[in-house]
Amino acid sequence: MALSSMTGFARSHGASGPYTFEWELKSVNAKGFDMRLRLPPGWDEVEAFAKKRAGEVLSRGTVYANLNVKRANAVSTVRINDDVLASVVKVAGELAAKIDAVAPSIDGLLGIKGVIEVVEPESDEAEDKAARDAAVTAFEQALGNLVEMRRREGVTLGQILIQRMDEIERLAKKAEAAPGRKPEAIRARLAEQVTALLETSERFDPDRLHQEAIMIATKADIREELDRIASHVAQAREMIGKGGPVGRRLDFLAQEFNREVNTCCSKSNDLELTQTGLEMKNVVEQFREQVQNLE
Repeated sequence: MALSSMTGFARSHGASGPYTFEWELKSVNAKGFDMRLRLPPGWDEVEAFAKKRAGEVLSRGTVYANLNVKRANAVSTVRINDDVLASVVKVAGELAAKIDAVAPSIDGLLGIKGVIEVVEPESDEAEDKAARDAAVTAFEQALGNLVEMRRREGVTLGQILIQRMDEIERLAKKAEAAPGRKPEAIRARLAEQVTALLETSERFDPDRLHQEAIMIATKADIREELDRIASHVAQAREMIGKGGPVGRRLDFLAQEFNREVNTCCSKSNDLELTQTGLEMKNVVEQFREQVQNLE
């Protein structure tokens, strides 16, 4: 299976009888899957199918689906509601008898709510059903296009993620080869500090200081962290190679990468090793940002 991005856009068009319609689908990043539909009145039957079908092929991302429908030769007619107009005129006459007022104008009467009614043309149930069925088919097409676009972006993301793994692997090897991370180098630096302390004061116990120095040197070794980073790199490569909806698992792995790199930096008392650790931390953050886009 290929990797898929959570972002994408697709459009499809269709027609049936007097109806023409257009689907627009847009997906963005999200922790889970959600679909939000905007449908014209009378087209609610499409919603259940659209949500079910999208849920079958997508596992993450928020999908916004908008259906625009137009009906040819659908000319609305305007008519006067005689009952409402008569009531308004009657009230106006009663008021005119009580106060000195100007008689209401035609445009004023027509502007009163309920006087004018807009009558929509009658629809044919068979035509409407055929149009809804055609809209469902067009949705399938738009959804397929969206899935394909997300997969194309997923391929690009996969290539970027592999590059980040290469960089992390290179920096981990650089950290491992750093002369300053070797236990003997750490012990030598600590021994120099112990010697300097003994030269400045006679209150320090030489044996105790050397014991403490050995413990500090042992704790400062990052062998365990480098081994875990190598294991994480292998896991990430395997998941990227298999593909599918692995975004959540890679996001968790990015957090593990970050934890190990932070530990390496905190243990380091060598400038070169610290700089390498900071470089690795920057690459891990780039990896995490890209993973946020994966399904």
